[in-house]
Amino acid sequence: MQWTLVVPVKPLARAKSRLSDTAHDGVRPGLALAFAEDTVAAALACPAVADVAVVTDDARAGRALAELGAGVVPDEPGGGLNAALAHGAAFVRAAHPASPVAALNADLPALRPAELTRVLTAAAQFPRAFLPDAAGIGTTLLSAAPGSELAPAFGTDSRVRHRASGAAELRLDSVDSVRQDVDTGDDLRTALVLGVGPRTAAMAARLLIAGQ
Repeated sequence: MQWTLVVPVKPLARAKSRLSDTAHDGVRPGLALAFAEDTVAAALACPAVADVAVVTDDARAGRALAELGAGVVPDEPGGGLNAALAHGAAFVRAAHPASPVAALNADLPALRPAELTRVLTAAAQFPRAFLPDAAGIGTTLLSAAPGSELAPAFGTDSRVRHRASGAAELRLDSVDSVRQDVDTGDDLRTALVLGVGPRTAAMAARLLIAGQ
């Protein structure tokens, strides 16, 4: 079974505001883009993934991620994260109604294709499933098998809300790279220990140099 992943990318100028203690306004857009590029590149290298649909209205992000091989879907609803994901899933299903679909966060710069394969293989056993984030509060991946709606409920306490919606919680060990999203400076430091992709590594090196 090969999946189509829906990856939402908000306008870069408004992305990653909680990283303000680590990266100033002039750097955060590039850092957010680097996260998304490394996430998408790793996802496209995953044998379980057929393609990636990026939902964004940011022209810079759209160009960069299309160059990596992702499809770009305009964020026509403009109604926030869950509306963007539902729109992206509907777009994918219109073209490939029998395709399993999964929403994947765009801020997983340490993502490993082999670990993503393990998560998607486990998710394939359920109509809907989700993977909690490293903090145990949010969600980094939500899946829907053919015939099931994605029904995203990302945001505050999404782990609780996805569980309440009937999605199966995936309890897997050794998939840290799929759980480690980056919202804060501490998250970034943890991701760097796991080992991030080349674009995030280059941006992080710039931050370290600037901080010396």
